[in-house]
Amino acid sequence: MPCNLNHLELSEAVAAGVASAGGVALPFNTISVSDNQSQGTPGMRASLISRELIADSIELMDVAHDFDALVCIVGCDKTTPAALMALARIDKPAVVLYSGPMRAGSWRGEQATIQDVWEAVGAYGQGRITRGELDDLERTACPGPGTCAGHFTANTMAVALECLGLTRLGTTLLAADALEERREEAARCGALAASLAADGRSARDFLDRRGLLNAMVGIAASGGSTNGFLHLLAIAREAEVELTLADLADRCDVTPVLASLTPGGRYVATDFHAAGGVPVLIRELIAARLVDGDAPTIEAGTLAEASAGAPAPDGRVTFSAAAPYKATSGLVGLVGNLAPRGAVAKVAGTQRRRHVGPARVFEREEACIAAIDAGDVIPGEVVVVRNEGPAGGPGMREMLSVTAALVGAGLGESVTLVTDGRFSGATRGLMVGHVTPEAVRGGPLAVVRDGDMVTVDADTRELSVECSEAELAERLAAYVPPPPRVAHGVLGRYSRLVGAASDGATLRD
Repeated sequence: MPCNLNHLELSEAVAAGVASAGGVALPFNTISVSDNQSQGTPGMRASLISRELIADSIELMDVAHDFDALVCIVGCDKTTPAALMALARIDKPAVVLYSGPMRAGSWRGEQATIQDVWEAVGAYGQGRITRGELDDLERTACPGPGTCAGHFTANTMAVALECLGLTRLGTTLLAADALEERREEAARCGALAASLAADGRSARDFLDRRGLLNAMVGIAASGGSTNGFLHLLAIAREAEVELTLADLADRCDVTPVLASLTPGGRYVATDFHAAGGVPVLIRELIAARLVDGDAPTIEAGTLAEASAGAPAPDGRVTFSAAAPYKATSGLVGLVGNLAPRGAVAKVAGTQRRRHVGPARVFEREEACIAAIDAGDVIPGEVVVVRNEGPAGGPGMREMLSVTAALVGAGLGESVTLVTDGRFSGATRGLMVGHVTPEAVRGGPLAVVRDGDMVTVDADTRELSVECSEAELAERLAAYVPPPPRVAHGVLGRYSRLVGAASDGATLRD
């Protein structure tokens, strides 16, 4: 898939860098699941589950071969958090090398990304564009190698990497097809890892509470993905760091958005890199006392020292903390009688921060998409898609097909989605995911009925249903969970063992 097309070349360059520093490189690979190819299909159930398998495989290879240090080459969505989870378990010196974003495509004279393709699929389903127009967009939106061009989950986690200090600052968002520069960077990372093997800091020195909160601020300030919550909580669990969904949400509440990046803004990752990249944000956030600049980096200095030479914000792609792109983050933690243990709202590409409307309930993603395509979802409704959580899905599928269908059908500004599933970083609108407890584990979402009035309020952090405490308790007492969708194999095992989204959806011991 495009995200990982340059990984073998980068691995060869890393090995050369290790050798140049007197070390011996022992390359090995793991798997990766394409979120775009599996989007809107049963295959999407594999995506989050792959995070656990990738982490396990990295850890197991270290158990077997006892490396002195590691270089993890990462790209598509789950590979970055999986590598960090493995490093948190292994706790050895390490460098993480992000393989770079795709350049944006073009359509009708404007930049285009995979987000535009998925929204166009929704528009085509409603007869708003022709198949020829959709085909033309598909041919031009993704023109080369790299992770998704927009500021979706992969590039969100690239920002997190720099804020954690586990990669060289200013390197993550260099385009994947800048092959010569990418090879040079890979060789530098190999040499750095070899030097760290002797006396470098180990991974948990970076994956502590300070580092993870710094990463959350960077995610919020860049307008990043809701998946950042899920992955940072998972990393914290593996690193044995006390960190909650509320802790992360609190950081988002005080963090302005300092970059105009799609889907909440205009520009793509390579534009961000050209404007100075993540170091610009880090320096502004340190000056605003939102990021701890004393946190370490793998090159021995601090975040403050490493970002000191970053250019000033250009006022187009990047902005100062004093005059931000947006005053508040679009990532919001919600609580209420529909989410006693929390939920995550994404407010991107919209001015709406509150919605009150009647519930329209669907038991799975496919039924919801069919209703949207048939024109059965109407303005003002709160679309509820349940039984798509970590255990219920199983695998907590992304709802990009649903959110894109809503936008493509012209309902993006009048309908809100609430789900125990999750979202792609390309999702935009007022959307709520990660509802916890999830439906199949007895969460209140399981007993919402068509017509119940649901409130979503990003300013008061509320997710609630208009139902008395007594009636809600009566409904829950009568609730019988559906049988597992998959009882055997990797999906069945995951369904039985996975924890809650509010804890990172990691496998329970």
